[in-house]
Amino acid sequence: MMYFERWKIWLIVIVCIWGISYSSPNLMPDAMKAKLSEMSSWLPNKSVSLGLDLQGGAHLLMQVDMDYAVQNRLNDMSEAAKRDLLKERIGYVGLRIEGESVLFQLRAQDDETRSKALKIARKLYKGVEADISDDGLITATLSPMSVTEIKTQTLNQSIEIVRRRIDETGTREPVIQRQGYERILVQLPGVDDPERIKQLLVKTASMTFHLVDENSSEPGARLSPSSIMYPMKENPQIQLAVKKRAELQGERLVDAQPSFEDGMPVVTFRFDRIGTDKFCRITRENQHKRFAVVLDKEIVTAPSINEPICGGAGRISGRFTVQETVDTSLLLRAGALPAPLTFMEERTVGPSLGADSVSAGKVASLMGMSFVLVFMIAVYGLFGIFANIALLVNVALIFAVLSVLQATLTLPGIAGIVLTIGMAVDANVLIFERIREELRNGRSILSSVETGYGQAMSSIVDANLTTLIAALMLFSFGTGPIKGFAVTLWVGIMTSMFSAILLTRLMVVMWLKAKKPQTLPI
Repeated sequence: MMYFERWKIWLIVIVCIWGISYSSPNLMPDAMKAKLSEMSSWLPNKSVSLGLDLQGGAHLLMQVDMDYAVQNRLNDMSEAAKRDLLKERIGYVGLRIEGESVLFQLRAQDDETRSKALKIARKLYKGVEADISDDGLITATLSPMSVTEIKTQTLNQSIEIVRRRIDETGTREPVIQRQGYERILVQLPGVDDPERIKQLLVKTASMTFHLVDENSSEPGARLSPSSIMYPMKENPQIQLAVKKRAELQGERLVDAQPSFEDGMPVVTFRFDRIGTDKFCRITRENQHKRFAVVLDKEIVTAPSINEPICGGAGRISGRFTVQETVDTSLLLRAGALPAPLTFMEERTVGPSLGADSVSAGKVASLMGMSFVLVFMIAVYGLFGIFANIALLVNVALIFAVLSVLQATLTLPGIAGIVLTIGMAVDANVLIFERIREELRNGRSILSSVETGYGQAMSSIVDANLTTLIAALMLFSFGTGPIKGFAVTLWVGIMTSMFSAILLTRLMVVMWLKAKKPQTLPI
């Protein structure tokens, strides 16, 4: 315990220098951090991000329309049933959706037809429960497990799309997480325009390409059963009939960017390989016909196809503002939501409240550290100074780790740091008291120090290990603020183990070798 190998000494020194260096950007102005970042990515230039409760921002709670998601799946099942029954040349009537079931009546009642139709019904979706009545009515019902799976997939996909959209806006360190089984919690620290974010989040951004039904679009014409009317974005009073079946889905887009053409803002887009081939084939087979671009059930543009477009790229023009092209491009890049979102709760935290929290946290941290420093010096003298130096290094290591991880510091996180300051000297207190006890028992100085560190180690490890387990449980099962507290507590315990055991012991050993004292100032 009283001997340090040279590599261990260098390791402790390097860790201390690293901690002090990488925590220093938290005290630097933004201009200096930006300059360091430009010079080299290895230089310390990252600082801890402040959470919503410290720098202000928006708190949004959204609910996913799960009924829409289930209904959409049933519509897909209905379309799949039409396609498969037609492919197998099976006659049917009365195809419809009732509740969570797709039903249709067979025209023919022979065993082969019934068997084929029932097989088709069972393949409409994983976990579908299908049966057939004596009169040939087939019912394909989503099982409770299938409905749960649809809802889970919808929520996970919605969270991912929301995350992409917020990341595209450049918001730093957003908190995006599920809340229950149908809701999404979004916290956006430092956002100064929450209304724009809200508009971006609630838009479905479902983009499809349809052929225009010219016959049904004539004034007074009857709408074909295979067509649907959509309003024009430029003038909602004007409606245009398009084929219900989309020729191409927006999911084949790989990029969308705002641009200008003839001085007017437009949105340019690019398809993947499959989308490029389909777009080329569609435009080749439908020359001189109008092709409508539909975004969220509005026709953005419906130009005529003059020639085949096989380059995989295109543009969307209309009466866009520059901001609309930026937002539309962002939505198309992020992808379409699988179900609509509605806002259940909205709160805006002002920066003044956050500033008060930061100020109160600073005061609490400084006061707590000051009392600990004074107590350690008053009770343990020179050894208390060693413990205080280790404590300061420990605080630097905490902020260095949080800065490198780009963790978000919240008010509970500050509470975790304050708690860690008190816990950081606990190990040294145990060790120093054990050394005192050994000295009273008549042991020599070196023997007392060695025994003190050796005998106190089990208690220190047990105490910190149980606290680590508690922090891990808080992080695993807690939400938002609880997770922030758990992270800082966990990091603080790990760094305090290093500073209290290794760093303090190194200083004590070097002092003993240099001074060779006859008594211990403890």
